[in-house]
Parts: sequence; structure tokens; C-alpha cells
Amino acid sequence: MNRRKFLAAGTTLGLAATIVVPAEAAEGDGTPVQFIPKKPKDAAPLVDELTKYPKCPYCGMDRKEYHFSRHLVHYSDDLVDGTCSLHCAAVSLAVNLDRAPKAIYAPDNGSGEALKPMTNAEAATYVIGGGHRNVMSKKAKTSFASKVAAEAAKGDGEVVNFDKALMMTYMGMAEDTMMIRMKRDERRKKMMSEMHHKG
Repeated sequence: MNRRKFLAAGTTLGLAATIVVPAEAAEGDGTPVQFIPKKPKDAAPLVDELTKYPKCPYCGMDRKEYHFSRHLVHYSDDLVDGTCSLHCAAVSLAVNLDRAPKAIYAPDNGSGEALKPMTNAEAATYVIGGGHRNVMSKKAKTSFASKVAAEAAKGDGEVVNFDKALMMTYMGMAEDTMMIRMKRDERRKKMMSEMHHKG
């Protein structure tokens, strides 16, 4: 499926059942105000990327810490969402339906650099599972600039293209969201318990 048509038609899944989208949405009409990217417009988002976009706007996670899973969506109006993971990039794409992505970037986990450099996600190859570290998802989705590198690192995982990785992200969104909520609830309870014992 053509990626633009896929992003326009299929990425909201559960949201699609409850939201009616006008056939010709004006710029800004389709995105709730709280989800419109807050940073100034940026024509060159990869320059000093981690300085400009240090935290994921959807979960608050540190993008430098999760440099190996971070994604960045550069919309056609030059607004940018720098996320911690493909999961949160998928959330951005779902709530910014009136914005066409100019480019989507993902880390090249085939690189030997300490901070994984960004590559074009649309041209990247993803390993699903395979023993890689999962972020915001039960099953890891690890990006590589080179298909050869992805094949070499796949282990018992599945090698897919970006469209398939994004589709799998949406398909797993309900289960992943439940997992994230449970982990955050456990963390809150642990913090409350520690505070109670200190008090």
C-alpha cells in the first residue's frame, strides 16, 4: 500500500470508529490543540536533534537515553515531534491526521556509534522481536539503515519494512497501552510505599 494513503486512511484503527474526519480538513482542524507539536517550526530537525527534542512529548521519556529506539516525525508544515519510540511516533501520526509527514526518521542500530545516528525510517528495515530491547511495546521494533545488518541481527525475530512495523505497532497498541499503564501503576505504588516507609 502507498505509504501516504496508508497514513491517511489506516493508522488510527480504534480511533477511526469514533472520529468523523471531514473530507477536506483545513490545517489544524484535525488535531486537538494539546497534541499539536509545541516546539517552533524547524526546517532542519536533525541538527542538534537531541538538544532541541530531549523528551518524548507523549510519555516524557528521555530520548538520549532511548537513542536506539527514538523516532522523529517532521511534518510538512515544519512542525516536529521527537519521540522515544515507534510506539509514540505512531501516536503522533494518529493524532496529527491533518499533517502530512514530510519525513520520518529512526535510529540506525547497525551503526557502531555510541549514540545511534538517524536514518530515513521509510527506507529502514525493522527487526520485530529477536531479543532486542523493547521500548513502549511488548515486542521490540528495532530499526536498521541496512537490510543486511537487520538480517544479521534478527535472531529469532522477523525482518519487515517500515509500513509493516508501523502497522504492527498499531495492531499491538491496545496490549502495549495496558502494559505501560500497569508498569506505571506499579512504579507509583512502589514510590508511595518507599515514601511511607521513610515517613
